[in-house]
Amino acid sequence: MTTATPTPTAPAPAAGQVPPGVEYHRVLAGEERRIGRGVLAILLLIGGLFGAIQVFFLLAEWIDGLIRPDTAPDVPGYTALTLGSGLFATALLIPWSMFIQRWLYGVRGPSLHSVVSRFRFDLFGRALLGVFPLFLIAFAITEYLEPRATVVWSHADIITLFVVVMLLVPLQAAGEEYGLRGLVFRVAGSWARGPRASLILGIAVSGAVFAVIHTAADPWWNVIYALFSVSTGLVTWRTGGLEIAVVMHAALNLVVFLFWFVLQADLADRFDRSAGAVTPALLVPLSLVIIAVAVVVWLRTRRSGPAVTPAA
Repeated sequence: MTTATPTPTAPAPAAGQVPPGVEYHRVLAGEERRIGRGVLAILLLIGGLFGAIQVFFLLAEWIDGLIRPDTAPDVPGYTALTLGSGLFATALLIPWSMFIQRWLYGVRGPSLHSVVSRFRFDLFGRALLGVFPLFLIAFAITEYLEPRATVVWSHADIITLFVVVMLLVPLQAAGEEYGLRGLVFRVAGSWARGPRASLILGIAVSGAVFAVIHTAADPWWNVIYALFSVSTGLVTWRTGGLEIAVVMHAALNLVVFLFWFVLQADLADRFDRSAGAVTPALLVPLSLVIIAVAVVVWLRTRRSGPAVTPAA
């Protein structure tokens, strides 16, 4: 008489660990949906972002008043300090998102990097080499098709703004990705039972929050935000991490600022998101690049499928 061998089961993850064999957006999923906890996490994320932006902006304005009390900035409405304050505050979403995940869900913060709980710099480097030139060409076409308002920048403003942007814009872009395609994507993804339903819900909710924090009244800007959210959400799901999404966001923002420096753009005009601020034709080149990156990632992972967390 033989005894049947029981089928082995995966052990439950230890406290703070990610569950094995799950896709990126399913790391926080469990038997309970915990919708109330997820809403709290999203509110804490948004509240922390806008609270930090307000605090650092007021501090930057105060320091600006001490440095040059009798002169208005040459770039209307923006100085290196006031611009840098918002970028730095947004970059703080990286540790803030990790803290919220650990506090409310008990999962270690570094798991937000990727399914292997680390930032994969090899993937990041390869993506940067491919994505940055595409955005450079796309935005060059955009600026060529419709020149916009310019101002005369002082020598000091050009230098200080350039340094602030080069140092902080990549971190600002990463902060938004860790908060939205990281924490919010996972939180909303945990509200549905199946992986595909949670994927759709995660992308939809993270995209909605992304649009809300940018507060654009122009419908075409909101189209871009939606398209970018879907593309980066799919890329994060397929690759199992935030590296390519960070590259896309950072490359786009850096290219935009670099062109504005060269053209001495009126930043108040360029940051305008009111209705009628842009025409749909101007968004076509950028949209094509955003879609192309998602398509390439999908094709390269069509055999392997989406990356999952390693076995325990």
